[in-house]
Amino acid sequence: MCSKLSWSHNRLIMRVDDPKARTYYLTEGVAQQWSVRQLERNIQTHSFQRLLSSQEGETAGNTAKGNALGDFIKDPYVLEFLQLPEAGQFKESRLEQSIIDELQKFLLELGKGFSFVARQMRISTETSHFYIDLVFYNYLLKCFVIIDLKTGKLSHQDIGQMDMYVRLFDDLKRGEDDNPTIGIILCDSKDETVVKYSILQGSQQLFASKYQRVLPTEAELVAEIEREKRLIEESD
Repeated sequence: MCSKLSWSHNRLIMRVDDPKARTYYLTEGVAQQWSVRQLERNIQTHSFQRLLSSQEGETAGNTAKGNALGDFIKDPYVLEFLQLPEAGQFKESRLEQSIIDELQKFLLELGKGFSFVARQMRISTETSHFYIDLVFYNYLLKCFVIIDLKTGKLSHQDIGQMDMYVRLFDDLKRGEDDNPTIGIILCDSKDETVVKYSILQGSQQLFASKYQRVLPTEAELVAEIEREKRLIEESD
């Protein structure tokens, strides 16, 4: 793997202490053809640790779900490139527009295999119209991934809405060769009690992930990951 990357790539990876993390960055750096800057950001934002945390959390709740999706769903997502306010509320339309403006960087943060499909995609039934914030397709998972953006704390209403969106999308948009649609609620914060006692628990199609507005320090990000792991363990 080392021979397939530049010296600048290898120099960054050599500084990573964890052998498993080094292997991950080597493998993904080659497979995804990361530039030096992209590799550096993934290391700075602890992409490996965030995926590992998601794998452990999902496997604890559902082994099949964890094995299938743990390499693709992160928690938290780091969106410092959107240059959102560090504190305070803002409109969901601003978050959506910021993602569209920085779509290439957002796709990199989402991870491997994602391609953009649409924003505010309309799904219509006989009596109603619904609009999904962002729609992607993952060619590795062979399924659509729909994202609902929330600038506040995750609520049970948000979970119910996403569950309905996923069911509608599967019924009206999913192709015969596509795997079941995945829904991700991207929220500013979440209450693990709401997660534990909702349809999210054990679901193979619904996820809730937080986003961080600024690039955290290494200590802050590690602490956040450990906090998430503790909450998952306590909820089992």
